[in-house]
Amino acid sequence: MEDYIVRATAAGNQIRAFAATTRQTVETARRHHDASPVAAAALGRLLTAGAMMGSMMKNDTDMLTLQIRGNGPIEGLTVTADSHANVKGYAGNPGVMLPPKNGKLDVGGAVGVGLLTVIKDMGLKEPYSGQTILVSSEIAEDLTYYFANSEQVPSSVGLGVLMEKDNTVRCAGGFIIQMMPFAEEKIICQLEENLKNVSSVTSLLDRGYTPEQLLEVLFENLGLEITDTMPTQFYCNCSKERVEKAVVSIGRKEIQEMITDGEDIEVKCHFCNTAYRYTVEDLKRIINNTYKTERAARREEW
Repeated sequence: MEDYIVRATAAGNQIRAFAATTRQTVETARRHHDASPVAAAALGRLLTAGAMMGSMMKNDTDMLTLQIRGNGPIEGLTVTADSHANVKGYAGNPGVMLPPKNGKLDVGGAVGVGLLTVIKDMGLKEPYSGQTILVSSEIAEDLTYYFANSEQVPSSVGLGVLMEKDNTVRCAGGFIIQMMPFAEEKIICQLEENLKNVSSVTSLLDRGYTPEQLLEVLFENLGLEITDTMPTQFYCNCSKERVEKAVVSIGRKEIQEMITDGEDIEVKCHFCNTAYRYTVEDLKRIINNTYKTERAARREEW
């Protein structure tokens, strides 16, 4: 099954919802980063949330960034997504290994205590940025808390990644449910009852439930209406030219030292782990172009 997101409403537009299946997306990320089971689970949850939250944005150029900074051994997570649900991300320490906790991967222990930051770049003068504490470090609960406190939108977030014994991704996905300001109390109570019947997202996904069927369970007796679907995927738009900007940021002195050493260097993209090689000639071209740009800027100032 290809990864995709379903968008829907329920109870006469009193509720909006998103549900996704993301096994291929998470498996691609796992392979790129050679992630351990717990790192794959943590990153997979955030990638799934990022894809759904990205699909909430309206303009082609809108970008979403989710950052988790905790004191756990995974050393933080970063995910970015666009409005077409193209998503990418990485863990600070993708090889982290932890023993299971209560028979499950210890994502909370890997993440640790810290902060969740959500940045939305919608082409305005300044990007919107909201930040909350991590309430459980299990990611879904933290995003539920973020929506309620930073965006004042009562929400319920469910995320899950189930791993095979060979460390490949068996299934992954999740949902985001949001109440509209005019939602009636009886609708809220019915939804709360329905949510109690979903003990685990991964248990339903592992039984073959599609995003549509997941929403049918969540919105039983609430008049579910599917509005549209859209594909989602792990996609990194890095290139040698883009990564070159990171080389420039090192500084002219450091680049000159590399040239003097006379050896090629290799720079990896954080998001997809693709390695780009820069020869001594490449480094000379970079330093010359940077010098020309700086000199031109000084002439404009004069």
